[in-house]
Amino acid sequence: MTESAGNKKEDCHAANGVKPGRNGMVKNHHHHHQYQKQEKVYHAACNGELYSRPFMESFEETPMLVAVLTYMGYGILTIFGYLRDFMREWKIEKCHIAREREEQKDFVPLYQDFENFYTRNLYMRIRDSWNRPICSVPGDKFDLVERSSNDYNWTFEYTGRVVKDVINLGSYNYLGFAENTGSCATAAGDVTVRYGVGVASTRQEMGNLNMHEELEKLVASFLGVESAMTFGMGFATNSMNIPALAGKGCLILSDELNHASLVLGARLSGSTIRVFKHNNMQSLEKLLRDAIVHGQPRTHRPWKKILILVEGIYSMEGSIIRLPEVIALKKKYKAYLYLDEAHSIGALGPSGRGVVEYFGLDPKDVDIMMGTFTKSFGAAGGYIGGRKDLIDYLRTHSHSAIYATSMSPPVVEQIITSMKCIMGEDGTTIGRSRIQRLAENTVYFRRRLREMGFIIYGNNDSPVVPMMLYMPAKIGAFGREMLKRNIGVVVVGFPATPIIESRARFCISAAHSKEMLDRALDVISEVGDLLQLKYSRHKVLPSLDRPFDETTYEENEE
Repeated sequence: MTESAGNKKEDCHAANGVKPGRNGMVKNHHHHHQYQKQEKVYHAACNGELYSRPFMESFEETPMLVAVLTYMGYGILTIFGYLRDFMREWKIEKCHIAREREEQKDFVPLYQDFENFYTRNLYMRIRDSWNRPICSVPGDKFDLVERSSNDYNWTFEYTGRVVKDVINLGSYNYLGFAENTGSCATAAGDVTVRYGVGVASTRQEMGNLNMHEELEKLVASFLGVESAMTFGMGFATNSMNIPALAGKGCLILSDELNHASLVLGARLSGSTIRVFKHNNMQSLEKLLRDAIVHGQPRTHRPWKKILILVEGIYSMEGSIIRLPEVIALKKKYKAYLYLDEAHSIGALGPSGRGVVEYFGLDPKDVDIMMGTFTKSFGAAGGYIGGRKDLIDYLRTHSHSAIYATSMSPPVVEQIITSMKCIMGEDGTTIGRSRIQRLAENTVYFRRRLREMGFIIYGNNDSPVVPMMLYMPAKIGAFGREMLKRNIGVVVVGFPATPIIESRARFCISAAHSKEMLDRALDVISEVGDLLQLKYSRHKVLPSLDRPFDETTYEENEE
């Protein structure tokens, strides 16, 4: 287990965290006071003075036997896949997937062969685990339309039955604002009657409503920046704005686990892209140093600008960016910082202002603050915040601002109402209580899963909770068995993760009650025993009187 809790001086230059003990396990943290003392040692030696709170992340190593069996599973599936392709070639088995037309058989294939092979022979086996249609609000529970397949998941038929009250552990509804009752839903309904649903124009033409300007002022106030602008699509906020900020002759340093929208935006910009290891400050600093020393390839001219791309919470790993160290490096080497807070805004910080507030940092130290309204605010779209001159520049140079249709009025009202609730401007404490409940639910859920013996990735405070499944057969089996017990989960495999690191990804919400979480945890434990998913090689000691933000480990010799 690699744990970024920093409590040993000699590990400062190894992996930004605790050096694993035998078999990759972390030694005991028996006492909270002892833990705090060890933290200070790490802080003094390893940029710890930048942190105002303990920073705990865990990535337990894959057990060797599990890794071998996972590779064997994929190997067997591959062999059977080639056998079935042979049978399809000779018309022994019907091929349902799209194929090149006969008159184009001599053309260069439109699709890569491996992607086709993976889709028809591996993905199709577990396709029923995704794209399930729901027919209710995706709140703490939802209703699911039942479907079945008679041709091994190539096509689906609806049975006419609705599965009621499925506990929702998959939606990004962090603060519970995805709801059809309450102040947000009422306000959005009223605005729909007044403004309609669509604007049918861009912001620069006839689609700039007073609501849009009100929202942007509110976002700027919420983030603590000079100005902000909003967009109708979160993905396009990254992919269409990064090309406006960087171009040929610029260098982009991107975390290896950045979201596809950041990767696409970097590629579209035409900039040189270099990737650093996930959350590894030594790797980032080496790239920064080399960029300053060597400059551009061939000409060795200085880079026009260096832009660092990172996320607040990484949605597949559940890890939190080491923002204090990134900002220190950014200042040291005079680079710019682009922070994507899609999953962290609303979900981190005492008042929900994201990873910047979580670490107690100044928003002015982040050059470009990006986030989305699709998670904590229960709406759609994204924003970029920063200095006024930056936002003024983007208003005239961003493709997303110039060519995209304006954000829908009811969506704008949903964001305004929920954001005011979070800020306390609605005269209630609902927002603050939801933020606190989310934090408590997150720590409780993570601790209970570790106590059960599952391998959990990420930061203790991250509401994104990846639970490792590894083997391909267990991806579909876990999703199906959970749904049989009325728990809706998201399972994730290749290419969204490395091929042997398949996982279930739980998203915790403030809407979840403790009874719901206990029910879900009991089912997860039951299915975990059934599918033998409790891979962890260390044991977590439960303690009733322990503070909710502390976990104790000991080695398991079994």
